[in-house]
Amino acid sequence: MTLDGAMGGAAFLAYVERVLGPTLSHGDVVVMDNLPAHKLPAVRAAIERKGAVLKLLPPYSSDFNPIEMAFSKIKANLRKAAARTLPDLWEAIRDAIDNVTPTDSRAFFTAAGYEPE
Repeated sequence: MTLDGAMGGAAFLAYVERVLGPTLSHGDVVVMDNLPAHKLPAVRAAIERKGAVLKLLPPYSSDFNPIEMAFSKIKANLRKAAARTLPDLWEAIRDAIDNVTPTDSRAFFTAAGYEPE
């Protein structure tokens, strides 16, 4: 799904219904920041209809935001790849994202103070 312009509530809801929703299973947890589009009741309803749970992060703090730790790892891998052409850059981006493992993700959440329920 591509979008020309800013992501608003209607566009994000379409993303949730068409892209995210079909991948969700009962018991999945969707974690989002506090972008206004993420807090729409229709977005929560679309996620919960799939049996998933929506959790919103607390107000922004880079120290308590696990995505910042993932971004840091991705950027470090991109610097190490030192891609100099556009095709090489896209390949390096794919590889850098793939290098963020489920174990990393759990560690990022733990380091940010989130404990499993």
